[in-house]
Amino acid sequence: MNHTTTNEIWVFGDLRTRQLLDWSLKVLVKAADLAGKTGDRVVMFSLPSGKTHLQAVSQDDACAIQGTVEDEAIAWGADKVCLFENDRFSSPTPHIFADALTPVFKERSPRLVLFPLTDFGRDLAARTAAAARAGLMADCVELRPGKDGSVVGLCPAWGGEIMAEITYAPGHGTGFATVQPHGATGKKDTTRMGRVERAALPDIPESKGIRLVSSRPAPQSDNDIENARTVVVGGAGLGSMENFGQVRQLAAAVAGQVAATRPPVLSHWVAEERLIGQTGKTVMPNLLISVGTSGAVQYTAGIMASGTIVAINRDPSAPIFRIADIGVVADAVTFLPLLTSRTRQAVMRRLADDICTDLPEQLGKIGFGEKIRALRETQGWSKEHLAEVTGQTPEFIADVESGEIAPPVAFILRLSCAYGVDPGTFLRDEEKERIRDQRTQAYVNRTRNYSYETLTSGAENDHLRAFMVTIEPHHDHKPVAYKHDGEEFIFVMEGKLEFTLGSKVHILKKGESIHFHSNTPHKLKSLSAEVTRCLVILYTI
Repeated sequence: MNHTTTNEIWVFGDLRTRQLLDWSLKVLVKAADLAGKTGDRVVMFSLPSGKTHLQAVSQDDACAIQGTVEDEAIAWGADKVCLFENDRFSSPTPHIFADALTPVFKERSPRLVLFPLTDFGRDLAARTAAAARAGLMADCVELRPGKDGSVVGLCPAWGGEIMAEITYAPGHGTGFATVQPHGATGKKDTTRMGRVERAALPDIPESKGIRLVSSRPAPQSDNDIENARTVVVGGAGLGSMENFGQVRQLAAAVAGQVAATRPPVLSHWVAEERLIGQTGKTVMPNLLISVGTSGAVQYTAGIMASGTIVAINRDPSAPIFRIADIGVVADAVTFLPLLTSRTRQAVMRRLADDICTDLPEQLGKIGFGEKIRALRETQGWSKEHLAEVTGQTPEFIADVESGEIAPPVAFILRLSCAYGVDPGTFLRDEEKERIRDQRTQAYVNRTRNYSYETLTSGAENDHLRAFMVTIEPHHDHKPVAYKHDGEEFIFVMEGKLEFTLGSKVHILKKGESIHFHSNTPHKLKSLSAEVTRCLVILYTI
């Protein structure tokens, strides 16, 4: 390649998706900042097909990109936009792009060629740099002028512990670099003027040994950390796989996704697909909780687009606190169980407030059903399991999640128990008082009934109470008209019992027992020729 270069800095514009184009524009902003100090001109180049300016993977992305490439590039700092067209670019691959760009770079000889730090950008940068026999600076966080007109790239090294300053050898010709998009601080100026050049590239020979078989958008996944609204990241500071499990518990409590820095991935505490950073994925959640992470540049490069960052680290001088919106100086292993517990209580309190509203028809508007579904899915529960632990049916759960019905308060109380939260920790005083009054009155009613013999005298206000229930031979039990939120245990002491729970009939013989939710409709009948006696244990909230 010619060692004499022009005073131009070229930036690759990736047209495959709106997000990738945005990352290209962020690199463009960094190039414009460098050019302002070196006196160079900025050129953004893209490779659309001859039929369209897009290779977007979906129609939505095509609509988002159409008509914006040239205008946006100029508004973000490009002095010129070059569109190199060829029909083969409709299915973009790094080897096709590299074959097309190599003669362009040889002819135009730009000073620098910058690529966004993505898998595609890395591949394309390596191929074009190798074809040009030129130097490539990888994973640059920042570019700035050096001595004697050189350009210096700041690149993380030694696991992000240090920032290495790298430059090109004198007389190097065109230099290539991959640049981290995040951290760009430019301003969009729609009044800027620039040039647009369109050029049809000659036919590109078929590459031997490489053939595109098919291409389709990656399916959206509920476990996709890149599109998650909440992400909890664990780092080396957690110390062990067992402690990393607390990150999973917190993520489940906040209906978020689990992610990690490189040390937990290398230790096999979590799958590699959960890695965040320059060599992993970039996330943009509304809330990111970073636990036991030091804040190395290689990691923070992948979280800079997050809305709110909460950092937990016992080292008050940890670099992660420099970018965090909220910092907690604490031992993560000690702090996380408390945070998870309080988070679960807050979740149940919010659900209780939603369900107790005077306007049930508003539940759909505030997403109550969606909250229940998110809570269920983050716990890994099926609808059948949630139905079982709350004493309902799968159809009932489906109706709640779809917003068709508003469940009773009892549903929330049972859900909280399954969720591992004592209802007493999130109920308000007046709610506790109302439940206590109901429990006391129910106890009095039972003790006055002829078939109930109380075994826990003076237990009006206790949560746990015991009764002996007597049922005459071949007679139905006439229960007290009472429903309570809690659990019940029946043990047959004498005789034979027919126990109907909901629509299901159970036959219990002497010495057999059953455990169930007390708010589920149930009735008892003696099937024996003798008196049937049952020990009944009630636990009420």
